[in-house]
Amino acid sequence: MLKIVGICLAVLMVVTAGVGWWFYQHLNGNIHSVSLDGQGGTEKADAFGRTPINILVMGSDGRTSKEDCKLGGGCSQTGVQTGGGNADVQMVVHISADRSNATVMSIPRDTLTHVPACKDSASGESTAGYYGQINSALQYGPACQVATIHQLTGIPIDHFVKLDFSGVVKMSDAVGGVSVCVSDNVYDTYSHLKVSKGAHTLKGLAALEFVRSRHGFGDGSDLGRTVSQHIFLSAMIRKFKSAGTLTDPTAVYDLADAATKALTVDDGLGTVSKLVALAADVSKVPTKRMTFTTMQTAPDPTNSDRVVVGAGAKTLFATIANDQSLTTGSGTKSAAAHSTAKPEATASAVPASQIDVTVENGTDITGRASALATALTDKGFGSGTTTANAPSTATTTTLTYGAGRKAEAQTAAKSLGLPTSHLKQGTGTALTLVIGSDWPSGATYPSGTSSPSADTKTAVSNAHAQTADQAKTCAKVSPYKTVSINGVSMTPSQAYAAARDKPDSDS
Repeated sequence: MLKIVGICLAVLMVVTAGVGWWFYQHLNGNIHSVSLDGQGGTEKADAFGRTPINILVMGSDGRTSKEDCKLGGGCSQTGVQTGGGNADVQMVVHISADRSNATVMSIPRDTLTHVPACKDSASGESTAGYYGQINSALQYGPACQVATIHQLTGIPIDHFVKLDFSGVVKMSDAVGGVSVCVSDNVYDTYSHLKVSKGAHTLKGLAALEFVRSRHGFGDGSDLGRTVSQHIFLSAMIRKFKSAGTLTDPTAVYDLADAATKALTVDDGLGTVSKLVALAADVSKVPTKRMTFTTMQTAPDPTNSDRVVVGAGAKTLFATIANDQSLTTGSGTKSAAAHSTAKPEATASAVPASQIDVTVENGTDITGRASALATALTDKGFGSGTTTANAPSTATTTTLTYGAGRKAEAQTAAKSLGLPTSHLKQGTGTALTLVIGSDWPSGATYPSGTSSPSADTKTAVSNAHAQTADQAKTCAKVSPYKTVSINGVSMTPSQAYAAARDKPDSDS
């Protein structure tokens, strides 16, 4: 998420400020793009022709440059590596069709899943498919990682953004550091993060150590790391949105130049103009309506060091695929999708065969009333169901019922997938469905998608949900013995006390 927001907002400010054609071309030249070849599926438009945006953000552990070798270590024997490495950070970033909300779902790198048949167009590496750790799909190219996530979740993935170790350093330096908080003293002897309890502004290597730390937070696994990454990204997003960052020409220049050099993206994001368009969409979403979650997991029954998709995850996938918000307009957690109105208390059900509906066409599309009337009679509604033209065009579909006919209206609405918020009581006696421009096609009302709404309470259960406006949230330091010094196991706080001679990461 930080890559998307950073590059988009920075580039938008630079271009709109009239810095010049040369710099515009310079930024274009920085961007490295790769084709997705349609492997992520296709988004469906809502009733108004708007489509959501889903972007897979990947953090690669590849040591493909001397700089990455220095930052990530592990190259003493192999030297600079080739290939894509593993996607140790995987986040599905969903921006709603109406641009009112966003969801960022992390998928732990230790998840086991089926990787489909793939071939990397750049390296020629290919696989016939296998069951293995989800982050390994990146070895066969970014498009393979996208295809794997799409296959696992059912979420169409339009775009991807890939960042390596040096990219995190460049981005945090360019923005002037990111403010984070930790609940206790922490020293992760693996990522080398060492900071004291409280608030810190992390730049460069210290920022990389924080986002890489998985032994310092939570239960010491990759699950704890995703939560601390969300805290880091939320802080960076808040800083991007602050006037101080985006009104400083030097900061904007450095950020735009660093961001475009640091990223690999798909062809759909491969130019400055496309990134500017995305920036306009991202900037519409307030931080209180950006929800960070982690896919629910369960221990793999055959390997205690790996996890599989857990209870609630499929519902979380469905909320994203169905373009459902996880927050209400006020930023509080949502208990329902799209329409937050609860279903009305139902009266005794009325059989469809006893219900006649007058279907009126309030659109400029010929035959809409006939199509819906046929759909109703095919579902067993009364033979008295008729069609007509509405007195005037309608923007919103409504189902109006007369006195004593509420239960009949509810039966008809349920059959058509029409939310109860579209029902209203009228002064007449008939049951009248007026089709508005929000329902241009199909026999099921398109409330974002034709799929049934998912239970958002289940979607966020055990998903560590938090919104980007929560500035006072501290990363929870692990209370377990997840690190060691000289072969002695200890907690990250004990390690901090034992390593008095080692300077803090932000010193």
